[in-house]
Amino acid sequence: MSDCLFCKIVAGEIPAEKLYEDDDTLAFWDIAPQAPKHFLVIPKKHIVGPSDLIKEDDALAGKLFRIAAKVAAEQDIDSFRVVVNDGAEAGQVVFHMHMHILGGRPMNWPPG
Repeated sequence: MSDCLFCKIVAGEIPAEKLYEDDDTLAFWDIAPQAPKHFLVIPKKHIVGPSDLIKEDDALAGKLFRIAAKVAAEQDIDSFRVVVNDGAEAGQVVFHMHMHILGGRPMNWPPG
């Protein structure tokens, strides 16, 4: 999608501090971190949000979690929170599915 911020990052049109990349996924540091260590994991395929996943995306959805754990370990994040917002009322601002991985401090509950 030509106007999607994360699609532009995937295409290399907008720089990002990448932590991991393969054919299907990309992980990079969040530009407005909400924790001492805060990165995003996205599918390279444009999917608006979790509600738009289709059966053919099942393996990709699982892979996102595996990559999140891999990158967290590589960044010495022992415990982390995964946040996925689905829709504007849930706090989604960029409408390309993404996982926030937050760590580096104790997390409070409830989150919001």
